[in-house]
Amino acid sequence: MAVDRRKIAVATAGFCTFLTLYSPQALLPALAREFGVGAAEISAIMTASTLAIALTAPFTGAVADVLGRKRVIAAAMLAVVVPLTGAALAPDVQALIAWRFLQGLLLPPIFAVTVAYIGDEWPPAQVAGVAGIYIAGSSLGGFSGRFVPGLLGDLIGWRGAFLTLAGVSLAGAVTLALLLPREKGFVRSHGLSASARQMLRHLKDPQLLATYGIGFGVLFNFIAVFTYVSFHLAAAPYHFSSTLLGAIFLTYLVGTVISPMTGWLMARLGRRRFILAVIAAWMGGAVLMLAPPIPAIIAGLMFCAGCGMLCQTISTGYVTEIAKEGRSSAVGLYVTSFYVGGSMGAFLPGLAWERGGWPAAIAMVMAMLAAMAVIAALAYRDARA
Repeated sequence: MAVDRRKIAVATAGFCTFLTLYSPQALLPALAREFGVGAAEISAIMTASTLAIALTAPFTGAVADVLGRKRVIAAAMLAVVVPLTGAALAPDVQALIAWRFLQGLLLPPIFAVTVAYIGDEWPPAQVAGVAGIYIAGSSLGGFSGRFVPGLLGDLIGWRGAFLTLAGVSLAGAVTLALLLPREKGFVRSHGLSASARQMLRHLKDPQLLATYGIGFGVLFNFIAVFTYVSFHLAAAPYHFSSTLLGAIFLTYLVGTVISPMTGWLMARLGRRRFILAVIAAWMGGAVLMLAPPIPAIIAGLMFCAGCGMLCQTISTGYVTEIAKEGRSSAVGLYVTSFYVGGSMGAFLPGLAWERGGWPAAIAMVMAMLAAMAVIAALAYRDARA
């Protein structure tokens, strides 16, 4: 059976994006010590990228609806190598934040447009499955982007780790340019003004709005858990090194394994019942992380990684099904909501952490999961499959 090179290309896009986006997470305690700042302040390097993504994603989608898919994706993947290199050479926290912000500006043209490409180029019945392959690549990139810098941080320092990721990103850009064919199912928007009107129509669709709300919660919880668990495990009584902090992101591989099964599971359970079951399991994993033993924390992280990836696959696939025109701008709005959630997930749990430590951060995650469940229960009552 011939291998569909498009699937390899979209998995590569997901891998490279998330390889770099969360790369500082395992290094945050070490960076805080080097620059002499606290947990909330150093976490601004995470917020900078997610905020930049949130600001630009819908406009990226509008541009891609006019220019096309492949050229936007390939150009952005090549350009992102520049801020990665700049971050590796940053002399202080402020410079590091600036480079991370620039990096965030360049990421929506990769993943928002890749998801739109999937919706354009595959039949509707296959979209959830291909979106699962993309999410699996993203999951593997998310793991590698945390584990590899953590390991290299102890061996060659954080600057060398960032430069290594820049090299890998360059290789990924070349791979995608060679493997991803030009789009065939793409319907070009009639100019930016027409794309902007399509975007406004998306904001009137209750199913899309609900899906955007769920996307907000998904990344809020991801960032909250995987940022502050590093501080939790770096402190007494655990005293994890950067390498060990990177190793906890092996839990991300759960998402890599199960995301491609999303279409199969959703066909059997239905969208509403499936996502509610996933959120319930996610809540159980969050509670499990409050237990002191390391195995319990790791098991909780596995639940969070797997359930989060399933929620993300369900919601991104549904956006491309709902939006029959202007898919890039519809996905762009989803990405904006998703990364506004990520920015809040770095900031608000940081305030909770300062006041109540790890239990307070987890309490905030539980509240967000409850809100996601309410949205899904009400909005997806009449959703197709």
